[in-house]
Amino acid sequence: MPAEEVPHPQDPADALAAVVALRRLADRLEDAAVEQAMREGWSWPEVAEALGVTRQAVHKKHAKRLIAAGVTLRRRS
Repeated sequence: MPAEEVPHPQDPADALAAVVALRRLADRLEDAAVEQAMREGWSWPEVAEALGVTRQAVHKKHAKRLIAAGVTLRRRS
């Protein structure tokens, strides 16, 4: 199946459940990737650019969790 083709389950409940599962998976993948990048010394702007969002958006979404996980965050120079 080509990448742009999306399967269409017959039951809308199945389709919606799949959307929820994919969103949760995407969130977990993003959390892990952002944490790895920050542990490796990436800056907020670098992470934001890679995700296609603003620095403020990525900071708001991830800073508290990263601090709680003991990640040393870079400060602006």
